[in-house]
Amino acid sequence: MDQLPLYTRTELVASGLASAEILACTESGLLKRLRPGIFTLAESWSNATPEERVVTRARALAAVSATPPLFAHETAAAIQEAPLFAPDPHRVHVILDISRPGAAAGVVRHRGEVASDEILVIDGLQCTALTRTVADMARTASFEQAVTVADALLRRACVNDRAEYDADRAAQLADDMLTIVRRSAHGQSRAKRVLGFADGRAERPGESVSRIRLVELGFRRLRLQVPVAAPRGTDYRVDLGIEDVPAWGEFDGRIKYEDGRILVDRTPDEVFDREKQREDWIRGTTGLPLVRWGWSDIKTAATLGERLAAFGIRPPQ
Repeated sequence: MDQLPLYTRTELVASGLASAEILACTESGLLKRLRPGIFTLAESWSNATPEERVVTRARALAAVSATPPLFAHETAAAIQEAPLFAPDPHRVHVILDISRPGAAAGVVRHRGEVASDEILVIDGLQCTALTRTVADMARTASFEQAVTVADALLRRACVNDRAEYDADRAAQLADDMLTIVRRSAHGQSRAKRVLGFADGRAERPGESVSRIRLVELGFRRLRLQVPVAAPRGTDYRVDLGIEDVPAWGEFDGRIKYEDGRILVDRTPDEVFDREKQREDWIRGTTGLPLVRWGWSDIKTAATLGERLAAFGIRPPQ
């Protein structure tokens, strides 16, 4: 993950800016103030991903803290480059010892103890390891937020280079996280629901949330990243097999047409044409409809239901 530049007030003054000029740059939108005395470039901030912003706020807090903070929950997930769903745009999460009092602006303070083997240091930032992070989020975050991070961890740990999913390993990790959850008196039922639902075959947050919405609609027989035989002995993979109907479903966040890592010397039109050929092949060889949707379609179960119904796809009665 790229790091946004951080500047202290002392560094800005040393570069030749007077206090009044720093204030003027902040008010005009050239600088973004993250904490008292800590700034970044507003242009870098506006171009950053939500995850990069979370990490930058964590770095700003660490820069002014006498004791290194222990970042947790979605902040720890972002530090470990896990994708987030609807992260808090203004606050970071830390864990403090129960005996430490006080509050701080822009900081969510969680109380508890963390074992030494549950702590990582990444680029100078202390954070809870992913198993502890997922366990904490499963207890306290929204279902969508927790499932998104849990899916990402299981994918990282349980999908190999051949895109094979180790279900036994996933079940063991879920058990490990439940063991951590049981240390707390709060959120155990919520966490069990999250960890029972999580599936590392989901590749992106949009697929995780799509799966949640489909279940909310009443679909029950869902498969993730389903292989479909392709030309020349290869496989295509379809995001979701909706076997209740049956039909295919794909989440499209537009990234595949715009991300330079995916384009690689191909224009968006060329990528779009290749994707159309892929979809035509899948429809033609399987005889099943394929429906594509995006973020606006999965805001609620109802919006996704409307999208599917337009293609004649409805949940079983």
